[in-house]
Parts: sequence; structure tokens; C-alpha cells
Amino acid sequence: QVQLVESGGGSVQAGGSLKLSCAASGYIFSSCGMGWYRQAPGKERELVSRISSPGTTIYADSVKGRFTISQDNAKNTLYLQMNSLKTEDTGVYYCAACNLPTRPHYWGQGTQVSVSS
Repeated sequence: QVQLVESGGGSVQAGGSLKLSCAASGYIFSSCGMGWYRQAPGKERELVSRISSPGTTIYADSVKGRFTISQDNAKNTLYLQMNSLKTEDTGVYYCAACNLPTRPHYWGQGTQVSVSS
């Protein structure tokens, strides 16, 4: 079955960096788009960034210029490099695959990112 396993979350001060990873298995990695969503406390889950099968990348306005999404097809892994982190970036970050952005078919378990001032 399809599995998405995130890692790389943690606690960091504002201005710092983190790199999230999402290891995928159980399907052809490059066959459909993937992305990162996040859910802040008390808020709805939102799309942070996604990459389509042809390699097109899209970012939420709030993270443009600070976050970079990438994928390594040889390692079946999706990444999210997060720089210049802000307190409002705090939340649980989820990896998702296929049928983005409307209704992803697959989700990871989430990884916590906490940014303090």
C-alpha cells in the first residue's frame, strides 16, 4: 500500500531553517503530483507548496521566497526546505500525494514544526 513518512520537523527560533523530508513507497513516485500542507493550531489545513508531475512548483504567498519544494525521484523522496522561518509557520506539516490540490489521495502522518520568537 502507499505510505508517506515525513521527517525533519522540530523546534527552531524565528529566522532559522528546517528541511522536511517525505519518503514515499507503494506507488510510482513520479507518476503524480506531491505537496506539503500544514495545519496551525485552531486553523484549517492549508496548502503550502506542491510540485506537479511535469515539475511545476507552486507556493502559498505566505512562503514564497522562503520555502523551496523539491523531489528526488531516485530516492522516492519529497523535500521542503524552509528558511527564514516565522512564528506563523508553526504547525503540523503533512506530505500529500496524487490529486492535489483539491483532494489528495494519500497523506503522511504529519511532522510538527514549532517556531519561537
